[in-house]
Amino acid sequence: MARDVKTLATSAGTILVVEDEQAQRETLCAFLGEEYTMLEAGNGTEALAHVSESPVDLVLLDLRLGREDGLEILKKLRAEAPGLPVIMLTAHGTPEHAFTAYRHGAVHFMSKPYKLDELKERVRYEFEAATLRREKEKLEGVRAEFAGQPLLGQSGELKRVLEQITKIARLSTSTVLIRGETGAGKELVAQQIHVQSPRGSGPFVELNCSAVPENLLESELFGFERGAFTDAKRTKKGVFEMAASGTLFLDEIGEMSLGLQAKLLKVLESKTFRRLGGTVDITVDTRVVAATNRDLRKEVGLGRFREDLYFRLQVIPIEVPPLRARSSDIPLLLRHFVDRFSREVGRAPARIHPEAERLLVAYAWPGNVRELRNVIERIVLLEGDEEIRPEHLPTEILRPAAAGASAAGGGTFAPSGRETSPGGGAMMAGVAPDMGTEDAGTVWFAPGVIVPLAEVEMRAIRHALGCERGNKTRAAQALGISRQTLRTKLKEHALEETSEGTDEAGA
Repeated sequence: MARDVKTLATSAGTILVVEDEQAQRETLCAFLGEEYTMLEAGNGTEALAHVSESPVDLVLLDLRLGREDGLEILKKLRAEAPGLPVIMLTAHGTPEHAFTAYRHGAVHFMSKPYKLDELKERVRYEFEAATLRREKEKLEGVRAEFAGQPLLGQSGELKRVLEQITKIARLSTSTVLIRGETGAGKELVAQQIHVQSPRGSGPFVELNCSAVPENLLESELFGFERGAFTDAKRTKKGVFEMAASGTLFLDEIGEMSLGLQAKLLKVLESKTFRRLGGTVDITVDTRVVAATNRDLRKEVGLGRFREDLYFRLQVIPIEVPPLRARSSDIPLLLRHFVDRFSREVGRAPARIHPEAERLLVAYAWPGNVRELRNVIERIVLLEGDEEIRPEHLPTEILRPAAAGASAAGGGTFAPSGRETSPGGGAMMAGVAPDMGTEDAGTVWFAPGVIVPLAEVEMRAIRHALGCERGNKTRAAQALGISRQTLRTKLKEHALEETSEGTDEAGA
């Protein structure tokens, strides 16, 4: 089999060159290898082996491969990978050959001698077209998933949100600011605003501002020209261009630096920008929907968010209620997620025991719908029973029931850190486990209830972060551990998403 050529540069995709002349293969691989990962094949058998064994994004296929007919190989490639784009290359092409190639699925037909620059432009076009197809498929999936009611429930709080979405969707040029706690459904609201708007046939592009390093966020937003910096091997569009005629969803907008906030404001005002390293102004018709779990008005007062950008984003505000504010919707959500995850594992939907449902409805759900979904997914996948019972629920959901039972005669977990028996004798040293609020208070447990050490640690961390208003440095000091240890434990207990504070000691 012909050798594979791998580029050390960041690859924009993988191209398979199917050519029986080695010199031609090497020329094409050398020319395109700066931008793409290159694979080589000298005949049809090698080509089919590559496609079946490796991820291939595009094929350059010669019409004649010694005694083999490239058109026959084209048919086999299309049968193996129906969506794989193939560009035919030939020195012996006729209009009949071109017609036959197109009829069997080739995306382009180029006659030799062709200019390498023209070939490269065609390759780029095909990769961009493939990206657009994937975006369209993703959008169609979004439409299918949210074709009905986007947020499940019948509570008055949710109905108000749904009414707002319908009104906001019609105003397809105004910016929107969505506020709500982590996991409350801000992304679903943004998607529905897009799907229901006149822009629904355009792209919906999402960028999480907290997930991209600050030094890369500008290039993600506006793109860059080839050569703009050391690793800029090719021109790249930013999300503003990718979302043209559609909607750009900027999640966690409160995490953006002040300098970048100023540039974003300019784009919102003028609808124009320049790619990094560019000299030409680009005008786009893109609607911006932003979301945050922070109080941006408070952030403005603290000097961490620009007041002019705040008012520009909040042309149309919308508040997503936390799940605890619409607890009457929990039974419907429970059945939705039980049905969904049961189908995924090929099982009949489990029943929900009345007591388990009561506990699930009574729980405060600090992680909102996302936490509820994760709990149900874990139970359906791991338990596999025909009924979801109280013993299947996590300890934090069971704790209110334990408190009620122990009030009739169980032991207490005193704030001082020593558990006492009903008669007053010390039982064990520990940390007050109800640490989801700043006031630990006295917490009652049913006789025989043992709280896992990991649960105690998680609650202690939550309590410390709450007392220190999310400041990780001060929380770590209060817990008697280093800031790095706290970060590690946040990851261990999956608390990073709900930790919204700063690392700065003086904040």
